[in-house]
Amino acid sequence: MSGGDNLEFEIRPNPAPVSDADRAALLANPGFGRIFTDHMATIRYADGKGWYEPRIEARAPIPMDPASAVLHYAQEIFEGLKAYTLPDGGVAMFRPDANANRFNQSAQRMAMPQLPVETFLQSLHEIISIDRNWIPQGEEGSLYLRPFAYASEVFLGVRPATEYLYLVIASPVGPYFSGGVKPVTLWASPDYTRAAPGGTGAAKCGGNYAAGLSAQAEAAEHGCDQVVYLDAVERKYIDELGGMNVFLVLDDGTLVTPPLTGTILPGITRDSVIKLAERAGRRVEERPISLDEWREGAASGRVREAFACGTAAVITPIGVIKSEDGEFTVADGGSGEVTMGIRKQLVDIQRGRAEDPFGWVHRVL
Repeated sequence: MSGGDNLEFEIRPNPAPVSDADRAALLANPGFGRIFTDHMATIRYADGKGWYEPRIEARAPIPMDPASAVLHYAQEIFEGLKAYTLPDGGVAMFRPDANANRFNQSAQRMAMPQLPVETFLQSLHEIISIDRNWIPQGEEGSLYLRPFAYASEVFLGVRPATEYLYLVIASPVGPYFSGGVKPVTLWASPDYTRAAPGGTGAAKCGGNYAAGLSAQAEAAEHGCDQVVYLDAVERKYIDELGGMNVFLVLDDGTLVTPPLTGTILPGITRDSVIKLAERAGRRVEERPISLDEWREGAASGRVREAFACGTAAVITPIGVIKSEDGEFTVADGGSGEVTMGIRKQLVDIQRGRAEDPFGWVHRVL
């Protein structure tokens, strides 16, 4: 079959799943990304053959030749989304079609084959269905889903690979913030940039994150939780955090966020915030924001709040920004009414507790 059309998954249940008692003990305090479910999805790809051998099987190590292309040329992409338990006991995902489309945009940028949206969604359905008992039942518990693909061809040569492996693994997670949502402190890196025009900034590929580890370590050395990157050309405009998009809230209620010009990831949470804000009649500006504007706005009160957003933490208030030129505090110290109001609305929609005006909640079970 070509391109993954009409693929049916072969189900191979794990012959030795985690016992009910052991699973319950793990789910009592799952943390984030530390434990994994019993199964994984796999699909293979080969030029001239397309996607083939879709399976749900026991989660296990992946045999890999030391000459596998991904280890040498980093052809790899991934996504991240969550499955939630609904008030009626059902299970749903939030905007998985958007993740599917972004996965294919990343694939195109990394010269990898695209996976049909229907196949992407079906792989998630199958994992959720077979590992439903792994979804934590707490107020903020969810099943974090990690679809990814990499070049599996065995060769040494700089060209797109001809063979790939797509997988989905799942991890039960609790609240991202164990002690509740707290304002974070950011370090504006003077030396490191995340991506340049024409680069891979808009693709969700592992290399972007590996390249940011030194910047994150630098932020930690300055007592900060995260790094905030400036643009690679003028070194003055805000791009994004290490893995989250940025919004400022002005004193008239306007939301301002950096534009999607190819250097930052087009966040699905970012897009959701914009759509919800505009539906509520709030003005949203997608435009360049300089660090100086942010600093001066915080001092004058023009910038009242700031927050970062992404799948893992949803929305995180920003309290303090440090740089080589000193530090400044957002006017409200990061506990803004607008920020937390948007966060609550978004979380309630995701979990089926509020009106879903855009049809974002994708019911699975």
